[in-house]
Amino acid sequence: MNVLRGGGSILRSLRSSRPQSLLRIQGPIAPAPSRSFHAGPALWGIKSQILKDVGEGITEVQIIQWYVEEGAHIEEWKPLCQYQSDKAVDDITSRYEGVIKRLHFEADDTVPTGRALCDIEVEDGKYPDDNPPHQSQAAPVPATPAPESETAAAIQAAESSIANPPPAIPSTTIPEVPPSKHASLATPAVRGLLKTHNIDILEITGTGKDGRVMKEDVLKFVERGNPPGDSLICSTPRSTVPAGQQTETETKLTPIQSAMFKTMTKSLNTPHLLFADELTVKDITSIRKKLASDTHDPKKITLLPFIVKAVSLALNEYPILNARVDTTIPDKPKLIMRSQHNIGIAMDTPTGLVVPNIKDVSSRSIFEIAAEISRLSALGKSGNLTPADLSGGTITVSNVGNIGGTYLAPVIVPTEVAILGIGRTRTVPVFDEAGQVTKGEQVNFSWSADHRVIDGATMARMGNRVRELIESPQLMLLNLR
Repeated sequence: MNVLRGGGSILRSLRSSRPQSLLRIQGPIAPAPSRSFHAGPALWGIKSQILKDVGEGITEVQIIQWYVEEGAHIEEWKPLCQYQSDKAVDDITSRYEGVIKRLHFEADDTVPTGRALCDIEVEDGKYPDDNPPHQSQAAPVPATPAPESETAAAIQAAESSIANPPPAIPSTTIPEVPPSKHASLATPAVRGLLKTHNIDILEITGTGKDGRVMKEDVLKFVERGNPPGDSLICSTPRSTVPAGQQTETETKLTPIQSAMFKTMTKSLNTPHLLFADELTVKDITSIRKKLASDTHDPKKITLLPFIVKAVSLALNEYPILNARVDTTIPDKPKLIMRSQHNIGIAMDTPTGLVVPNIKDVSSRSIFEIAAEISRLSALGKSGNLTPADLSGGTITVSNVGNIGGTYLAPVIVPTEVAILGIGRTRTVPVFDEAGQVTKGEQVNFSWSADHRVIDGATMARMGNRVRELIESPQLMLLNLR
């Protein structure tokens, strides 16, 4: 049936291009001039999967890995590839059922929205209103009319092939095979580790499913005594630059770095108000130690869940710090007040800085907040945070104390008006109520606020309220629901 359909298309094409003299001889089969052959959407046998707008203002994504290869069969709504955007890592599913004819991009390529990801051969007429093949977007080339004798012979041959279709001959065209499937079977966390050690992934044999290179494979490769960069140095000639001469190498920004570049550049338009204070966290440390020794609930609770809950409780008294500034009309800026406290947690991941947020903190307990932080942290390390995890934040908490450093000046996200930076907890001598020197635990809180709408007094009151709740955690009990 496919041969007959194809033969009919050839016959119609040849008839439309035959000279006028031949048309007059065989008038019954000649189409009217107004009905000449044209490529209607319903006749496409190949469809292009277009990268649609994935939301949140994202204009391009990076392909992490393909789940299919050329020549493979794909079902509708099955995953085609995994991508990484400015916001998160997610899968793109197939809009069609058919056979993959061509992949337009490889792993690690950056794809702008609106471009074709791949071509899929589908059943004729099954998707009449969807995208034609990517090649059809080029300008049509006018056909050169064939001589009358050649046209008649071609028509006769086409009619003969319809009546007696030749046996199918298997295609001998071999699609290009990537150097190794392992290059497209690594998570962003593993790719970040490879980049850190300057190791070529093709040198590593993956032990995961379908040959996927795992984190353990990379660590074992390093432990075996392979010095960083050996795999790359062997495949490239050594540099002949004289010793002591400066060299420069161009490196593209990763999607996460590109997002940070755009966001921080936009943040420079916001005048920052800085406010810092030192807090005593000895009481919370005692509570944490008691919880850790409780055999009924051995979960480890860090300082961060207490801080997140204290910020949420303080926002009930100072809701302006949970708002955002709307400058859609530059001459008439507005404040958009938000009821839910979606508190973002800045996280350092193998792919860079990401800020997922805990939704509706005011309705969560400290245990629930701790569990959500743990969940988001695990997703961030594996590169599996979703756009839902990363969107909708109202205020941010950035804890650099677990890395090091006491003071910082955090930068506000353009869709928020405040951010809290937390330094390292230090053991310092302090005076107790009797005036005696004793051991204390202190941490620095550094606030940044949008000085266009937040004044110093409001920021100081908010900071003082959070300090009271942290230094006297029993006060939180009065406001918990």
